[in-house]
Amino acid sequence: MIDNPKIKTIENLLLNKRVRLVQPKNGYRVAIDSVLLAAAVPARTGDKVVDLGCGACAVCACIAKRVNGVELIGVERDPIMADMARQNMSANGFTGRIETNDLTNLPCTWETGQIDHVVANPPYMPANRAYLSPNTKRLTSCVEICASLADWIIVAQRCLRNRGTITLINRADRLNEILSTLNRGFGSIVVFPLFPKAGRDASRVLVQAVRSSRAPMRITSGLLLHEANGHYTSKAEAILRGAPINL
Repeated sequence: MIDNPKIKTIENLLLNKRVRLVQPKNGYRVAIDSVLLAAAVPARTGDKVVDLGCGACAVCACIAKRVNGVELIGVERDPIMADMARQNMSANGFTGRIETNDLTNLPCTWETGQIDHVVANPPYMPANRAYLSPNTKRLTSCVEICASLADWIIVAQRCLRNRGTITLINRADRLNEILSTLNRGFGSIVVFPLFPKAGRDASRVLVQAVRSSRAPMRITSGLLLHEANGHYTSKAEAILRGAPINL
């Protein structure tokens, strides 16, 4: 196990134990959302992918395991987490670049128009609706303290080439905010609901859009995550083992 002298860590396994991920023992840790997000990115060999707010680099690692030969760039504001991301990429045999920076501080010329795919798992809660945890790392991972949801999308738009894609995961009740920002400069928007169980409302949504496209929006049938007994459905299990989500 890789360890960081500044923080206690724990090792977890993703994609049917094919990705080994070291992350903080306390505070925010990677959940199923990161694996689902990575599975939805339509990257191909030779593509350039940016993960904004990459954390321990779970999304990048899952993309690299599924698609050979992608060029990965992670952006992470926390120096300790950025260092952990570098260690995780190296330990899994992946190459990539991790930039230690807040996404709102990136120069306006940073990777402008150079990226094929931007992926992001922004904090799910605005500060005025959230419990403000005393754990700083959990707080900044889950609550909008440093940047708004619109900030994430604006930075992604600046980086993307024409016809490049942005893929996001967030709470279903924030879909209106996401769409209102994407409507300026994006098209071919796909909304992919994630249902916790049959008969339940979607709790999360995957949203993907294409820069400079004018194609209309689609809302898909989405994915049912759990059976009535709490076990993952066969489709969800396949994705957790490495299958792609074709939006």
